[in-house]
Amino acid sequence: MAIREIVVYPDPRLREISKPVTAFDRGLQDLVADMAETMYDAPGIGLAAIQIGIPKRVVVMDLSETRDHLQVFVNPEITALGGTTETEEGCLSVPGIFATVERVEKVRISARDPAGHPFEMDADTLLSVCIQHEVDHLNGKVFVDYLSRLKQNRVRKKLKKELRLAESEAV
Repeated sequence: MAIREIVVYPDPRLREISKPVTAFDRGLQDLVADMAETMYDAPGIGLAAIQIGIPKRVVVMDLSETRDHLQVFVNPEITALGGTTETEEGCLSVPGIFATVERVEKVRISARDPAGHPFEMDADTLLSVCIQHEVDHLNGKVFVDYLSRLKQNRVRKKLKKELRLAESEAV
C-alpha cells in the first residue's frame, strides 16, 4: 500500500473520462488499497481513481465515524434517481473550498466489487451525494462545475495562487 499524490483542480487530468475496469486482478486490489490509504490519510470520505491520476472507473468511500467501513465501487453506474437536495460539498482535489451544490436526493447504483461480483444498492442522504460526487469525477466533472462561472474563476485563481506559493516555498 502507498499514499498517492492527489491531483488538484484545475489540473486537466480531472477532466479525463475514466475507462471501465476489465481486469479484476492483483493490480486492481493494489489500486484499491492505495486509494483507501490515500483517502484516509488526506483525510477524506471518498476518492475516485482519477483523483490520483488513474483513469479507471474505481471509487472508494468510507462515511463511518470510526473510519472502518470501506466501500468499493468498480464500474459504478447510477441507474435511478429521485428527489433533490442541497448540501455543502468539498473535495480532496479542490482543497479548502466548500460550496452548496444541488444533487439528487436518492439514487440506485449498480457496480462491481473488487473481485468482479455485481451488486446494486439504494442510497440517500450523504451516501447518495458522495456517490454522485465520485461518479462525476469518473465522468470528468468536478463539483465546482455546478457553481456560477464567477465562482469557478475565483476557485481556479485561488488554487493557482496557492500552488505558486507552495512552489516558491519549496525552492
